[in-house]
Amino acid sequence: MVRIELVINNKLGMHARAAGKFVEAASRYKSEIWLEKGSNRVNGKSIMGILTLAAARGDGVVIEVDGPDEETALETLRDLLKSGFGENG
Repeated sequence: MVRIELVINNKLGMHARAAGKFVEAASRYKSEIWLEKGSNRVNGKSIMGILTLAAARGDGVVIEVDGPDEETALETLRDLLKSGFGENG
């Protein structure tokens, strides 16, 4: 299992398009993927779950990945969040 804490940095936060990009990327991996904000923990492959976090710009989230491709999955998802879901350019 690997975990990382990151800050949402895109202007609109984890809105529907950003959540969709996260789910699309997460779904490519066999590992279990969880996204946490505060005491809320949701399946990282569920767009509805992610939207319930209501993660806004500046909010901290934790990505937790457990499985056979966890390192690669975490790297991909970390890069996606750090890039602002491609919305900051």
